[in-house]
Amino acid sequence: MKVDKVDGSQIIDATDFIVSRKRKLYKFARFNELDRCFQLDEWVDFLKNHPKFFDKKTIVAEIGAGSALFSVEQAKLFPQQVFIAVDVKSDRLYQGAIKAEEEKLGNIYFVRSRVEEVTQIFLNNSVSGIWLTFSDPYPRKSDVKHRLTYAKYLKLYQKILSKNGILCFKTDSQDFFEYSVGSFVEHDWQILEQTNDLHGSSLPDNYKVMTSYERRFVGEGKKIHFLEAQPK
Repeated sequence: MKVDKVDGSQIIDATDFIVSRKRKLYKFARFNELDRCFQLDEWVDFLKNHPKFFDKKTIVAEIGAGSALFSVEQAKLFPQQVFIAVDVKSDRLYQGAIKAEEEKLGNIYFVRSRVEEVTQIFLNNSVSGIWLTFSDPYPRKSDVKHRLTYAKYLKLYQKILSKNGILCFKTDSQDFFEYSVGSFVEHDWQILEQTNDLHGSSLPDNYKVMTSYERRFVGEGKKIHFLEAQPK
């Protein structure tokens, strides 16, 4: 049934939402068909069948990866490393998975999971690097506990990071960035690098690989805040 909603001079056709939902369901279904895409339970089974998967590998995780196109570009730059992109929405991960398939990348995997479940995805001390790229800033104070730099998440990252592992975080939100710096320091992380203008800094070029959001923010003239941290 077609329903029109009049909003001022704009007419919104309900079929637009139906088409959008069908696209999302299609991506969800296709995600499950791609070889390097896993639901959490499938990934756990995969690890059981490949008990030495983490052995002698440099593992890099992007948590809250969204489309995971950032990890895809990193996987191209560093073919000797293994990248695992984690997000709760498979229709987002699907975008990166399709790109990785087109590029024939054999060093990247995509896992649909909540952040709280990362210790089921990675062994303790198995991850050399973690990327948090443009996580939801949850600006309301009542939502602070959902920020990916909140204390409970920092504890999870500490569990999976290797002895010399590092975490890289970037955002366009100055308030979120300032909160995160304080959170890392308060919970015994050492800030190794910090800048309020990543793309104007002398930091390595691979740090400046842009996510979809980042490209838009930079185009709008926004500065990208960045830090690199390590548990003490």
